Order: sequence, then structure tokens, then C-alpha cells
Amino acid sequence: MAFGLPPKYIQTIPLDNITPHEFLVIAVEAAKKLGWEISITNEVGFIAYTGFSMSSWSEEVRVKIDADTATLKSECLGSQVADWGKNRSNVNELINTIEELKTVYTPEELAGKYEELQSEFVSKEEHPISQEPLTGREKLKNFFSIFAPTTGYFVTPILVNLNIAIFIAMVATGVNFLLPDTESLIKWGCDFGPATLNGQWWRLLTNCFIHIGIMHLLLNMYALIYIGLLLEPYLGRVRFIVAYLLTGISGSLASLYWHPFTLSAGASGAIFGLYGVFLAMLTTNLIHKAARKALLTSIVVFVLYNLANGLKAGIDNAAHIGGLVSGVIIGYAFIPALRSGDDANVNFTVSSLLTGVFLIVFALVFRRLPNDFGKYDAYMTQFATTESMALEVYKMPRNTVKERVLAEIKERGLYYWNEDIKIVKSADSLNIPDELHQKDYKLLKYCDLRIQSYKLIYKAVSEDSKQYQVQLTDYNKQIQEIIDDLGAKKGK
Repeated sequence: MAFGLPPKYIQTIPLDNITPHEFLVIAVEAAKKLGWEISITNEVGFIAYTGFSMSSWSEEVRVKIDADTATLKSECLGSQVADWGKNRSNVNELINTIEELKTVYTPEELAGKYEELQSEFVSKEEHPISQEPLTGREKLKNFFSIFAPTTGYFVTPILVNLNIAIFIAMVATGVNFLLPDTESLIKWGCDFGPATLNGQWWRLLTNCFIHIGIMHLLLNMYALIYIGLLLEPYLGRVRFIVAYLLTGISGSLASLYWHPFTLSAGASGAIFGLYGVFLAMLTTNLIHKAARKALLTSIVVFVLYNLANGLKAGIDNAAHIGGLVSGVIIGYAFIPALRSGDDANVNFTVSSLLTGVFLIVFALVFRRLPNDFGKYDAYMTQFATTESMALEVYKMPRNTVKERVLAEIKERGLYYWNEDIKIVKSADSLNIPDELHQKDYKLLKYCDLRIQSYKLIYKAVSEDSKQYQVQLTDYNKQIQEIIDDLGAKKGK
């Protein structure tokens, strides 16, 4: 059983007194006999793909001929970390079939088949993208190479390193590495409606680099490395980073729309966006048909599994869907530039226009997002102002005439407490968390107690009596308990 990213098995065998051309023909025929689909063939080897089954997400098999030896490699296309012996089995099956076919063909038949095979050779000029698929994975020589930028795998390790560095910085400042608390996540830049929609728009981006614990980080980084190895060699540095950032923000906006009062953090929106880009590419002929079929199956299974897993409580599927959909759109927008090959002007123009369009859309969507928390905050400011006006009754001088006191209690105090009740009811009709609904319930009770106490004070003043003092003391005690309770919750 092989472990790795992705798991693979490699074996080098001698040609055993047959020419490289003869071995190539026999190996291609062996792959066909095994039911594998040949993708790319040239004079030094070929790439084939095994079928998709319960035991396999389809593997890529490469045969490379060098002088008097041939290197056979089977490599997983899925995101699994173990192959359960499938890659070794593929290589052994191919070797055994090659040995069988060596006795079947004469040198003359092999020469004729090689001439036929030459017509299928793929040149780099004809297929600039599909000639060297999945080259990013060839850069991984060991574990540490995952974090080292190199040609064809440059932006991905930088993004991985940045996410890890931010997490280390969070932990170094005292954030819990298993399950960070709400205050820490907000401090470090997670997406949270009440903050994001009230001037802190930058959280739409920063939350893409914040993770909720070590396991969240590791799972996301594994998925990022996997899709980066597949996709970055095709897109190049600029398009890859543009796709990551734009889809990450798209996921953040989707999360903000569906879950405005939920803390959202993590690179998963951007990662799903990259999968969306790749899905779009896999529906075109930019990638060879055989490779496209194997990769499409693997990617679709991965996406569907993770979307289904995202239905669990605590997982922000809105960000996943937002990132995925925007990724598909971006993928199709990249098609003209990808078809143009290495034309720098076309690549720059497409990336710039796409970024500009998305930023305009982001701004328009952001402005139209319902900001009920902002409205609630405005209502609470209005409540405090009206409350202050109602409490002006207590600031009257001791020598104020009786008629004036009664008028102030009735026309100012009772009036403004009733106005505060209207304000709280309006605030409570908004789309707000249960915690704020509970706060509103206590505010309404607070206002009602104030009204009852004012009515009792009015009665005591009008009758010039002190017989209501005990009842007033009880009202004031209940009022103070609510004030203390609300104050304690505000301080948490």
C-alpha cells in the first residue's frame, strides 16, 4: 500500500533485447488489452488512464523509455492519501501483459504497428496544454518540496505557507490551536456580518486565510495542495492567484448572505473555487479526452462528497457553493486566454478584465446585502437617546411645583417610555440572532417596569402620599437587576 500526495508506485524494468520502438508498441498494446484509455503517445512513451471502479478513482499510468530501460509509474488522480496497493497492482499487471505480448508479435509486425502508432504521436506545438498534463506533481520529490515554490508549482506553496504562518502567529499570541474562541477569530479577521457589513469589508478577504483549529487548517491545506498540483501548471501564476482570491471573496459574500451572524473562516471557499475552475476546463478540449474523463470523475466525486459533508452542523456550505459557482464562471472566462497559449498580452488582458468585473460585482452585491444588524444597532442608539429623555424626570429640582412634576411624568416620562417600547418592537422584527431577541424581551420588560414605576410615582405625588414606597422599591430592584444583567452580557 502506497502513501503520498498523491500515492504512486514506480518500477524500472530492462527492455530485454528489444528496441525502444518495439517496447513502446508492445506496452501500448498491453495497456489497451487491460482496458486502459491511452491519452498521449510519443516516441519515448505514453500516458494511459485506468477505469473508475469501487476500488479506484482512476489512476494515471506513465511509461517512459530511456535507452535500454523503461520506467513504469502508476499514480492516483483522486485526493486519497493511500492507494491500498492499486498502483503496484497496475504496474505489475502491465509488466505481466507486456511479457505475454512479447511472444505474440514478430519484428515485422512490431515495425508495422510502430508506423501506425506514429500517426498518433502528439506534438507540443499541436497541443501545448495537454502535452504535459499534471506536471506540478512531478515537482514533489519529498515532504519538504510541498512548501517550496518552483516552476509549475509556484503560487500554491506560497499560499500554503501563508496560511500556515498566519495560524502559527495566531497560536503564538495565545489563540487555542484546537478550537479558537469567537473573540480570537473576530480579532484575527474572520467573516462576521455585524463587523463586515459595518465598515470592515476587508474581512471578506482576510477570512480566507484564517482557520478554526489545526484540523481545519490541515484538511484545507491538503485539498489546496492537491488542486494546486493539478491546476496551477495549466493556469500559470497570475491566473491561479486571481482565481484563488476572487473565488475566496465570492465564497465569503455567499456566506455573508446566507449566514450573516455566523463566524466564517477558512480557505475552503477559495479551494472549492479552484475546483470549479478545473471543472470548467474539464468540459472543454483543452485537456486530452482520456485525461479529462479520468480527472472529471475524480473531481466530481470529491466535490459532491464534500458538499454532502458540508450539510453537517458547523460547516459553512454557503462559502463552498459560492466559491464553486464563481470558480466555474472564472474557468470559462479563462478559456480564450488558455487557448492562446503563452500570449502574455491576452493573458494579462483577460485576467485584468475579469478582476475588474468581479470587483464591481462584489461592490454592488456588498452594498445590497441586508444589514439587519446595522439597523438593529441604529435602533438601539435611538432607544438610548429616548431613554435619556424619559429619565430627565429625575433631574427636576426638589422645589419644582407639583403640577410641573406631574406634567413631566405624564408628558415626558411616560411618553418616551412608550416610544422606547415601539423602538424595541421594531428592532425585534429584524432578522437577528436569538441572543438579541432575548435582549429585546428584557428591554420590553425594563420599559414596562419603568412605566409602572412612573405611574406609581405620579399617584404618590398627586396624593402627596408615601404609602407606595415599598412597591416603588421593589420596582427599582427589578429594574436594576435587568440593567445589571444586560450590562454583564454586553461586557462578555
